[in-house]
Amino acid sequence: MRLLIMLALLALLAAPAAATELPKVVMQNGASQLILHGKPYLMLGGELGNSSAGTEAQADAILPRLAVLHVNTVLMPVAWEQIEATEGRFDFSLLDHWIDVARANRMHLVLLWFGSWKNGFSDYAPAWVKADTRRFPRARAIDGAPLEILSTFGEETLRLDSRAFAALMAHVRTKDTQQTVLMVQVENEVGLVGDGRDRSAQVDRTFASAVPPSLVQALQAKRAALTPELAAHFNPQGRTWKEVFGDAADEAFMAWRYATYADAVARAGKQQYALPMYMNAQLPAPLERAGEYPSGGSHPYDQQIYQAVATHIDFYAPDIYWPDFSYWVQRYQALGNPAFVPEAKLDSAPYNALYLYGEARGFGFCPFGIDSLSPPKHKTDATPLLMQVYAALDQLGEQLLQAQAAGRTRGLVLHATSPRPTQTVALGGYLFTATLARSWPDKHLLTNDGAMLVLQSLPDEFYIVGSGLTVGMTRDPDTDARVAGIASIEEVSRAGTAWLVERRLNGDQSNQGRQLSMDADRIRIYRVHLYAAER
Repeated sequence: MRLLIMLALLALLAAPAAATELPKVVMQNGASQLILHGKPYLMLGGELGNSSAGTEAQADAILPRLAVLHVNTVLMPVAWEQIEATEGRFDFSLLDHWIDVARANRMHLVLLWFGSWKNGFSDYAPAWVKADTRRFPRARAIDGAPLEILSTFGEETLRLDSRAFAALMAHVRTKDTQQTVLMVQVENEVGLVGDGRDRSAQVDRTFASAVPPSLVQALQAKRAALTPELAAHFNPQGRTWKEVFGDAADEAFMAWRYATYADAVARAGKQQYALPMYMNAQLPAPLERAGEYPSGGSHPYDQQIYQAVATHIDFYAPDIYWPDFSYWVQRYQALGNPAFVPEAKLDSAPYNALYLYGEARGFGFCPFGIDSLSPPKHKTDATPLLMQVYAALDQLGEQLLQAQAAGRTRGLVLHATSPRPTQTVALGGYLFTATLARSWPDKHLLTNDGAMLVLQSLPDEFYIVGSGLTVGMTRDPDTDARVAGIASIEEVSRAGTAWLVERRLNGDQSNQGRQLSMDADRIRIYRVHLYAAER
């Protein structure tokens, strides 16, 4: 009896620790996972428009609608001006309502801290900050004019931004005992817009002085792994910013300043509640110069400066609006970041989502303006394509998470504008070769876009999610010399724990047993059985 009592007491003591285990992001074997309550969580996300989270009525209208569309996580802004309209007085009632509505709809939130900067500018700072330029100095243009951008050298700005962020995190810790809030973004797309560097007198003096030795040493230690952009300019024998970073000195300097500032804000927040914290970045467009895009942001060129300085930021994530989605995902992964995209273009999101979860084995994809989507009003109306993707991934569920971790997923995207009309991925000893779907016999394109996620479930069984492609399957010659063929193709859907066969595809739908011909404009789940025979 005494032993049973002791075991019961130990269980009671252990329960609170398990219940308060914080979400965390882990990377293992090339897969990125967000661990929630001890299990991997697949974030089927979306970011709200900047003005879509300002009232309780918006929460009541938007969140239930998105829940119907299989969105399980919403990225929402929380503005400094919103929670501290009067200096020293904090109001979290609006955020509390959003948390309550999200929880009622079995959804999660990621909070976007719009503090001193949003898209480089400072329009989300409180009015009492913006009105007092002596206390809260502005960055200055080359002609000395003050910009609508708070200076990274504002000591009071940093102190009070950090105080507000710490108050936010302390409140979330108390309010959100069920961990509806998963992560927090620190500031938003920071960087100086209009010039490569702040031209205020204090900045000029610091820029002319020596680069902190600790920064030089940190970069020197990883010199062989520096990004090409940083390595091309880095001179560890120099002293001043211009000597150490050459033509890239202005942007490297601003990266150091923003990283230093963001680290202090994140540190203050983590002292209250240590949720995962990340920073996003506005990526440079082709041929843009620093200042045309926010100079000093945490994009790949100078991200290693952030990694050396901002030790309280857990990872960095790209806002991808440019066509080459896979290029930017790979650049961030190469710098040691998980595959997570907090902002992306909505119209190409259905295809890029399949790449992110399948090829990059990421944990979260969140196109911008997700609140603009609505479920169909009539049975004949089409469900938004992204929501079809999310519905299919939701059906895969644990099966997808396990396959990601085991390296049993691949993905690809094709557009009519792609430089290569055909793409191939290898998985499980087979090659999956995709082209955009065409009509027969005239061979004109049925769609301008196509994508697929391939998941291996058994040695010769695969689930393929996608649309708009024709996919041939052959044996990988690097595996063996056998000949591969299609045993069966089924269009399936999930009901509870069982897969139901909607259609068995043969004849014209499988090109006489030679290829998978996907629906041109609707996301479907196909279960394909293959066989390999001796030549």
